[in-house]
Amino acid sequence: MWQVNSVDRMNKRPITAVYKAIPDLCHRELGHLPPRNFALRLGASEDLVLRLDVLRKLAKHRGCVNTVSFNTDGDILVSGSDDWRVILWDWETGGIKLSFHSGHTNNVFQAKIMPHSEDRSIVTCAADGQVRHAQILENGGVETKFLAKHQGRAHKLAIEPGSPHIFYTCGEDGLVQHFDLRTGVATELFTCQPIKDRWNYMPVIHLNAIAIDPRNPNLFAVAGTDEYTRLYDIRKYKWDGSTDFGQPTDFFCPPHLIGDERVGITGLAFSEQRELLVSYNDEFIYLFTQDMGLGPNPDHEFPKSTNCDADELGFSHGSVLSQSNMDGDEKITPQVFKGHRNCETVKGVNFFGPKCEYVVSGSDCGRIFVWKKKGGQLIRVMEADKHVVNCIESHPHSMVLASSGIEHDIKIWTPKALEKATLPKIIEQV
Repeated sequence: MWQVNSVDRMNKRPITAVYKAIPDLCHRELGHLPPRNFALRLGASEDLVLRLDVLRKLAKHRGCVNTVSFNTDGDILVSGSDDWRVILWDWETGGIKLSFHSGHTNNVFQAKIMPHSEDRSIVTCAADGQVRHAQILENGGVETKFLAKHQGRAHKLAIEPGSPHIFYTCGEDGLVQHFDLRTGVATELFTCQPIKDRWNYMPVIHLNAIAIDPRNPNLFAVAGTDEYTRLYDIRKYKWDGSTDFGQPTDFFCPPHLIGDERVGITGLAFSEQRELLVSYNDEFIYLFTQDMGLGPNPDHEFPKSTNCDADELGFSHGSVLSQSNMDGDEKITPQVFKGHRNCETVKGVNFFGPKCEYVVSGSDCGRIFVWKKKGGQLIRVMEADKHVVNCIESHPHSMVLASSGIEHDIKIWTPKALEKATLPKIIEQV
């Protein structure tokens, strides 16, 4: 049998993602591969991730930038800061389209542009607990309106996918609120409670994160100062207030963290495949598939799927299950992502790539970490802030990232580097 000797193997040129894309290009030109599929394959290329570099810095805020978010089309980036201002950027040119005072009286924690609003409707929440709506007028002015208030800081809001009217907020008071901009009404859905054996010393869960399932907007998840991510179904809420909506449909937690009162959760994200990404403080990041839930009562020793509700909730099973998950005698465990440090601030977490092929997070060391979603391999570490990186936002249609943190600017990352980056030799010591 013919064999390649060791010298030939050493001299053989590695096949990069660019070379792998050439056959796809030929198939596209011959009509055998649809253009969209070609773009998705090329966009997911690891080669592009390894060439991410700072395109430009957007510098106008006079405080830490706590939130960055793209509009639906991806041509506008909105940011909010400790300076209480909101800025709309043309991130490709670095120009400012609009800058205005949010109306908040403390640090702006989240700002998002409502979809299908001609980019004129912006919702915000902040350290003052307020939830506000900003409307951009025809003459270019901005009218801001108070909608509701949390008792304590309001860290995050989540917009119902595709809706120009509906969004949710959560706060350190444990309260989850539902908003409809058509009526201006804020509905207090519930206050998040700890599990029963902690009621005597933990009155509420201080919430840091909320996310909506993009494939089933009836489902949303919240998380905060305990180890559980709680999943709720808005269809079970009675709008006349006749029933208690506080009981989650499902709980998620890595098996080894159940009962660990030292940890909490700072960030949540759903993928387009309906996987749930959870970032823990003083711990790691975990990826859950929908059949890894503990059920509506978390007093289980190991995760157990809520099969009785699977059809009702529209769950799709086993999207990224490992072999150990497929084994009946093995514990169902989520994929873990390690290397970053999340201790000092409330950090987000996100997916990256046209089909959410990567996981991205900031770190206390001032760098951005990028992992392959499948397998959890760390492939990229990028210097991004002198202090801490808190926010990583993925562009909705292309391989572009926006990041922000303690520094007063926003960094736009595109795959423009001529040379591919390599991992630092000793990540933990930096």
